[in-house]
Amino acid sequence: MDLDLEGIIQCIKQGDENGVQIQLQEFNKEYAQCFFFDSEERDRRKQRKLEEFRKNKVREYADSDSDCDQYEQEDRGLVLRQNLALVLVRFIRTGAKGPLLKVSLRSLRILSRDKKVLGPLVTDDALLTLAKLAGLTASDPSDEPADPDSDFYDNVIASLAEAKVSRCPSDEDEGDVEGDEEGDEEGGGRRGECFDEDDVSTADSVDLDRGGWPAGRGSAGADETRGGGARHKVLERGRRDRRESKPEREGEEEEEEAGVASGEEAQRKEALKVLCNVVYNSAWAQERFSGLRLMCGLKERLSSGASGSSSSSVQFYELRLMFLVTALRRELSTQLQQEGGVSIFTAALESCLGVQWKDQYECVLDPEAPPISLEASQRVIEILKILFNVTYSTHRQEPSEDDAALYRHLVAMLRLCLMRKCLLLDDSDELQGHTVNLLSALPLRCLDVLLTVREEPDSTGTPGVNMECVNTLVLFMERRLESGDKMKEKLTPVFNLLTESCRAHRETRHYIRKHILPPLRDASHRPEEGSTVKSRLVRLMTHLDTDLKHSAADLIFVLCKENVSRFVKYTGYGNAAGLLATRGLLGGGQGPGASGSAAQYSSDSDSDTEEYRQVKDRINPVTGRVEAQQPDPMEGMTEEEKEEEARRLIMLFNKLSRDDIIQPMGVDSEGKLVPMLGLRDNSLTEEVKSNSENMGEGEEGRSK
Repeated sequence: MDLDLEGIIQCIKQGDENGVQIQLQEFNKEYAQCFFFDSEERDRRKQRKLEEFRKNKVREYADSDSDCDQYEQEDRGLVLRQNLALVLVRFIRTGAKGPLLKVSLRSLRILSRDKKVLGPLVTDDALLTLAKLAGLTASDPSDEPADPDSDFYDNVIASLAEAKVSRCPSDEDEGDVEGDEEGDEEGGGRRGECFDEDDVSTADSVDLDRGGWPAGRGSAGADETRGGGARHKVLERGRRDRRESKPEREGEEEEEEAGVASGEEAQRKEALKVLCNVVYNSAWAQERFSGLRLMCGLKERLSSGASGSSSSSVQFYELRLMFLVTALRRELSTQLQQEGGVSIFTAALESCLGVQWKDQYECVLDPEAPPISLEASQRVIEILKILFNVTYSTHRQEPSEDDAALYRHLVAMLRLCLMRKCLLLDDSDELQGHTVNLLSALPLRCLDVLLTVREEPDSTGTPGVNMECVNTLVLFMERRLESGDKMKEKLTPVFNLLTESCRAHRETRHYIRKHILPPLRDASHRPEEGSTVKSRLVRLMTHLDTDLKHSAADLIFVLCKENVSRFVKYTGYGNAAGLLATRGLLGGGQGPGASGSAAQYSSDSDSDTEEYRQVKDRINPVTGRVEAQQPDPMEGMTEEEKEEEARRLIMLFNKLSRDDIIQPMGVDSEGKLVPMLGLRDNSLTEEVKSNSENMGEGEEGRSK
């Protein structure tokens, strides 16, 4: 569809609201599922341009008029969208009301997906206007210039007329676009994944992981409005946006029947969506969000929303905006923590879950309760992500008594999040995943709430300790091990949580060890072979990703009470060597946490089974299994032949070492791998030092 921007401006000047609304509705319908940037197409154009440059010796540049025409058409589309955004911001601030305001906001939301047209949306006036419509502030934006509206729109039309004298994009513009895209890749985002038809998409925290989220995306100011590329591509439907299952037109009709109140809610929701897009795409908007004190208004909205003053749909976007702000601006998450953010969102979580308390740190868990609804589960997930951003630095801190009580109160509700089910299976898994992320960020000593719940007649655990929550975590880990999808993002948090919990709570370690490391009976297979949980974990110990393999190895190492011989027994020396080399334990012994105050290992023994004792002497410590008897390769060789073979082998090793193909290594006195040359130098140094000390003692004896 060719956008008739001049027609829209003329309708605005003439006060033809019906004409403006019809044309904007057509625009929204056409581009509802589209994003105005196709990186693949841009790469193809760039490659064609490079090939054209290489052929320039035989063909003049003037022969590429068709390519230039394509650039001109794409540039015109970009100019139209930039000016449409400029006109809509002015129109929303000065004249749009009622349904027309909602349609205009929806058009702005579509345009805000594109970083190159964000210029009109990141000004202070535009941000304050959107914040006022979203209910985040009551202040009016700064006064408009004295020029009447007609002059403003006439100037826009004049600029469009100038843009018709099209030009091909310059190399400098291409470089700016490339630079922006590289910045996106460094920040962990992807072009075109931002938002779908009905709201913003959720990026894993995560990401966020890991958790969590990347700081600063995109460029600011005029740089965001430069570059070419009017092509668009279809967006995938947001997997998590299931709150608005009804068609948009049907929703609009219901809002008109419901009256003004619902219309205001829809207006606030559209303004929040635009703000989410702008904040996500613009580092400048993130900075101004703080400078304009919009954070305070958003916090107040969410504080009052916990009591039910906002609809669930509007509250979701308020939560989403808070998540984006705290994820992208780390100083704002710190500010929120200092201003009581944990208390605010703990109360919001309690309201969403409808918690009933049995004891100070124990929630009522009714097995007959209905699953968590779709709307409630989405809000709970956003709250958990915000709480992670706020508390990510408290894991190793020693909290005060008041903070510890607050965290235990939160952990009690997180236990409820782990144990309750959602309406959809995917939602249940996602809810548990974000709960694990948050638990891994909280102080360890506050996690005892997970175990001190009173036991039910059919509960799982040891006398005095309820292990139902730990069992849920183990099952959650097993499901993610079996899925094999995004293993680092999905497994590292639960590995770290279980590892630290085993260090801090001996009952947890004893319980998990029975599930993961049962007594060895069959030694005929390698530890990494099979489909058991232990086999899957051992396979991860040699994974290419360093963080993943170390977190898996740490879990098994702690389950072995950080005892090297026991660790090698269950995993094989080949699999264990990576962690042992990192910890400086190749010489044997125990890890530093085994005797430290942080570790609370149980006193259970690791007695061998009868089956294991029978084959223990025949187990290869490197592979961890019983190997078949191999013939002696030197059988039948004379002593001279053996010496010659040994010399040949040494010569081969020396050649490989001289050519830097291999580097012979050894274990020093601290149990760490060092080059053999360094090991020899250290031994010579120690020998010289020892000889000097002995000589000094002899001289002292003679003097006496």
